[in-house]
Amino acid sequence: MRVTEHLAKASRTLFSFEIIPPPRGQNVGDIIHIMDQIVPVSPPFIDVTSHSAEAVYEEQPDGTIRRRVRKKRPGTISICGIIQNRYRIDTVPHLLCTGFTREETEDAVIELNYLGIENVLAIRGDESNYSKVIIQGRSRNLYASDLVKQLVDLREARFLDDLANTRPINFCIGVGGYPEKHVEAPNFKSDIARLKAKVDAGADYIVSQMFFDNTAFLEYRRRCREAGITVPIIPGIKLIDSVRHLSSLPKHFHVSIPDALVDEIHASPKHVREIGRNWAQRQVEGLLAEDVECIHFYVMNDAEGAVGIIKAVG
Repeated sequence: MRVTEHLAKASRTLFSFEIIPPPRGQNVGDIIHIMDQIVPVSPPFIDVTSHSAEAVYEEQPDGTIRRRVRKKRPGTISICGIIQNRYRIDTVPHLLCTGFTREETEDAVIELNYLGIENVLAIRGDESNYSKVIIQGRSRNLYASDLVKQLVDLREARFLDDLANTRPINFCIGVGGYPEKHVEAPNFKSDIARLKAKVDAGADYIVSQMFFDNTAFLEYRRRCREAGITVPIIPGIKLIDSVRHLSSLPKHFHVSIPDALVDEIHASPKHVREIGRNWAQRQVEGLLAEDVECIHFYVMNDAEGAVGIIKAVG
């Protein structure tokens, strides 16, 4: 079922999750462990992230430097297939512009459609230290709005090449939004204009970057509505469960953490998991009071805290 269908049919706020594939060299057992945590709360859909390749530089015994290109977290499509068909939970694989050609994207979409998957999240992806060489005859999407347009073309069975006996592939398309503004945007006005361009291109819903102050999300949603964006906007929540998150989350996701939360963790670092969960639960309770359609948990590889919050709020 499409994400927008889940939202339309729901009589109360839904809860969804986002997980990441295990690192290269590990197996799907990690995903089974996460799913064992998640299944009891019956999420309508689960996002599975995707990761482009990166360059790894290794010093050799003779002093030279060896450059290798590898993908640290493969397996997005296969994990989606397992969740979709073993657990009967809809999945939302992430599709990236960065590190992938349009031809590779089309192949991935065909594969996902074969597995019975009906949703994707279209994002540009972070820049990495590996710049993919685009060989002659291939092309790439520069921005998420370009990726959305390619996916919309597939709704009309417009493929990159003439393929025999093709049928439309009608995915529900999600895109990302940034309550604290995308780090590359000069201001909120231009950032929301970029978001509206993605929606106008054919995106069906928005899921926000994580935030730790509900005021930021509610103000962002207000700005989006004033700009004429009418599709569902799903807030994203992340539980802080280590002191390290106080530096790593702002560094990697360009989000701010409120003084009150930082001070509480610094005052009692041994209780960081409890503090992070209590803070996130208060966020969830506040969002429920605002009648949001869905709350999206960025659980990465540990869903226990988020599941506990869902059970606590009923």
